[in-house]
Amino acid sequence: MSVINQGKWICAERQSGEGTGESRLVFFRKELSLSGTAAKMPVRISADGRYKLYVNGALVCFGPCKGDDKRRYTDEPDLGPFLKTGQNVLAVELLCVGSDAWNSNHSLFTSGLHALYLEGIEAEGWRCHLCDTVCFSAEEEGFAPLHIHEQRTGDPAAAGWKEADFDDRFWQEAGVCADEDIPAILHAGNLLPRPIPFMEQHPHVFKLPFHTVESHSEACFVLDPGEEMTAFLHLELSGGKGALIELLYSECYVTDAGKRNRADAAGGHLEGYTDYYTVGGFAHEVYEPFWFRTFRFLQVTIRTADEPLMLNALDYDETGYPLKVRTSVTTSDPTLAPVWEISLRTLRRCMHDTYMDCPFYEQLQYVQDTRSEILYTYAVSADDRLARQAIDDFASSQRADGLLNACYPNKNANVIPGFSIYYILMLHDHMMYFGDKELIRRYLPVVERILHFFRSHRTQSGLVDKVGGVNGKAEKWSFIDWAGDWMPTAGMPTSGLYGPLTMESLLYLYGLQKAAELADWVGEKNLSMSWETDARALLKAIRLECMDDRGMLTDGPGRTEVSQHAQVFGVLTGVLTDEEGRRNLLRTVEDQTIPQCTVAMCFYLFRALEKTGLYEYTDRYWDIWRTMIANGCTTCVEAADYSRSECHAWGSLVLYELPSVTLGVRPASPGYEKIEVHPVPGALTSASGTVHTPRGDLNVAWEKGAGGIQVQISGDADAISRIMAN
Repeated sequence: MSVINQGKWICAERQSGEGTGESRLVFFRKELSLSGTAAKMPVRISADGRYKLYVNGALVCFGPCKGDDKRRYTDEPDLGPFLKTGQNVLAVELLCVGSDAWNSNHSLFTSGLHALYLEGIEAEGWRCHLCDTVCFSAEEEGFAPLHIHEQRTGDPAAAGWKEADFDDRFWQEAGVCADEDIPAILHAGNLLPRPIPFMEQHPHVFKLPFHTVESHSEACFVLDPGEEMTAFLHLELSGGKGALIELLYSECYVTDAGKRNRADAAGGHLEGYTDYYTVGGFAHEVYEPFWFRTFRFLQVTIRTADEPLMLNALDYDETGYPLKVRTSVTTSDPTLAPVWEISLRTLRRCMHDTYMDCPFYEQLQYVQDTRSEILYTYAVSADDRLARQAIDDFASSQRADGLLNACYPNKNANVIPGFSIYYILMLHDHMMYFGDKELIRRYLPVVERILHFFRSHRTQSGLVDKVGGVNGKAEKWSFIDWAGDWMPTAGMPTSGLYGPLTMESLLYLYGLQKAAELADWVGEKNLSMSWETDARALLKAIRLECMDDRGMLTDGPGRTEVSQHAQVFGVLTGVLTDEEGRRNLLRTVEDQTIPQCTVAMCFYLFRALEKTGLYEYTDRYWDIWRTMIANGCTTCVEAADYSRSECHAWGSLVLYELPSVTLGVRPASPGYEKIEVHPVPGALTSASGTVHTPRGDLNVAWEKGAGGIQVQISGDADAISRIMAN
């Protein structure tokens, strides 16, 4: 073995353009003989697809993190801790993603090279094997963004292939790709370093109810990890040739009447996605699905043929982004503690090499979801590494018309006009927490183009025109929220069937206001003044065109429909005065026939209630989460009226509310240069905890008494020195 300076791509076929149809797996292995131990052995590795790297059978890392058709990344693991004196084996599984953008994983880009990149170790001497006994299938008909579930048969040609004593003489020699075959984006000089840390791995073992299934019989059992899980599975088998194993991954038990108690095995059944494995019946047989699996319950069904089957082990490695939680809060309301627990778990399950809307169904990084998830991450950890990558991802998705893809990385178009505004809010959040002017300057042109789209799509009255419609029936989807009344229109206010939406004008206004602050902060005064001028004109137009005779903002100009959402954003943008907003919000709180903010929009509802002095009313909305707890949820559902997903991190709201509002610790100026400590009690009588900020920890405790709120503050010297005087 020798270290090389220039990396090379290797592939299973010397003609690297072959095999760009359906997704497939290729195994690579290389043996190393070491006369001594290696304290360190850094290498660079990447793939045109997705890889898993093993050393001596141990999973070292997996990647690369998701890129697109403009950027690809490399990883730099250290193999030293995994190596030993004597014979060693490097083994890599490569997922070659299918070239059909719709009928393969939506968020994994491929150039069609289907190769493995190596630097720091010779490219020669690798052997490879095409695993032609696995087929990746769509999880559902129609919209199926994952294509990760498998139909696989045990492959005797790969039995024990990650171990040193494996005989790979009959495997193909891996070919080194010629420079002329390598797309420019994959040339070594164009590969970017990984911007985020490697994902965590925590081993767990299932206790199996039995280990032997007799021949010509069927067995079925359910394994319960105790919580929703994202994990790599590892199943070890003996005998049982021809047996069929079905692994059903489910988020909850479902009754004929829908979802009730998520753990009700007696009254419900499991629904979900399935891997099918046909047992090869050879020694050292192991089944490990390539992609991590998401499950609250794992149902194992076994149908044997002529031989009995031995289940030797079923293990799983929990995986996800290495989120270090340093914030903790205790309140006078004990019902909020389990809400914090499931919310933190939900955030973890939705953080991998990107933020995700949900780990079970889509694993796509949506702008609105991600803005909330980023804020929750800041509040509990002050970690912005995954956030910075998300900011760059969405910028890379910008279209010619100025809008961003609603979710990205994504090979397919998916445009929700209002979601581009949440990107501006995302940048504003980063400004306030971290104060990185270079980052804001870098992405301010993205903001300009977003705002230009809305500016160029205005009516004569100055409102945003009708720019979208119902999902699947219009080029762009005017999604706002999964309110019950809007389910027939796929989350779009029904007024959108007849004309422009007030909410899209309000979102544009909110974006203008926050963009003006961004531009002013980085010294773009003229740009800031221009956006402020546009904002003032739009505010007047909304009041003139979208307010009924009661002073309520309607869902569209000239329409009679009203929603809580329009009042909320009317408050946040200043279209409604605090007095008007207070009156309108109270009307929506008391009249539940008015479309209500659901899980996704409660963050904005809570901001409006706080701004108008109505924060105590948040207590009744926490019932949404208390109901989740009562129903046995271990993560936050997507929406009460649309709980398709049991794990949606836009619902991890309590992670922001308790440290930032209940304890009151928030940035008062960009970069936390000044810190606000202003507890808002709401319905609580006391609270205490530690809030981790980019400037250090602050310990806050308060108690409500007859004389008001008594607050005590301590913490790191730098954080204390920046607290604004009340």
